Amino acid sequence: MQEQAKALAEKIGLKFKDYQFLQEALTHRSFLNENRSYKLPHNERLEFLGDAVLELSVTRYLFSNYQNPEGDLTNWRAALVNGEMLAKIGQEIEIEEFLLMSRGESKDTGKARQYILANAMEAIIGAIYLDQGYEEADKFINKHIISKLPEVLETKSYQDPKSYFQEKAQEIVQVTPHYEVVKEWGPDHDKRFSVAVFLGEEKVAEGEGESKQEAQRNAAEAGLKAKGWK
Repeated sequence: MQEQAKALAEKIGLKFKDYQFLQEALTHRSFLNENRSYKLPHNERLEFLGDAVLELSVTRYLFSNYQNPEGDLTNWRAALVNGEMLAKIGQEIEIEEFLLMSRGESKDTGKARQYILANAMEAIIGAIYLDQGYEEADKFINKHIISKLPEVLETKSYQDPKSYFQEKAQEIVQVTPHYEVVKEWGPDHDKRFSVAVFLGEEKVAEGEGESKQEAQRNAAEAGLKAKGWK
């Protein structure tokens, strides 16, 4: 059963010696619960491997091409390899339609799906590494992930929105922003928060999140857009 793997490989221009590696990379843990006779394991071990290969590839690229201090390189790398970026790239190359998941997981389109996509991207990198070695994995990473670096640098998405909003607020209006919880709702296991960011008495923007910290980050991001500082 390697149909998904062969179809995805053809779509993104890859050839495998053993398509089982790629098939395993596309297999989410939940799929095994509903398909007991399925012969391959889920993709978490490949994800573990791919994460290390990805980090090495991006680190080598940044080290070889930029003379910036360690702090800059660390922030740029984090922006390229975080789950949000990997999920976005996974959507762009349309790996979602090839993933093997349970019926329940396949209906979820929220954060859980983003997490699955990001993990699958790492697992695919692990599969390429096992099948074809570091050089081919590095080519894939350069093509699909490191190619996002100009966008990261241009939009400054490597900067934490809260830190950047505070920096700009102090620079432009000489005020330190503060945050207030506007609303919280939902049961304890599934809380959501709405937080507003203020400059003095001025309410600049609001953001929502599953934690107060996430809501603050989203409020800061919205504040940067509202003020035209991004």
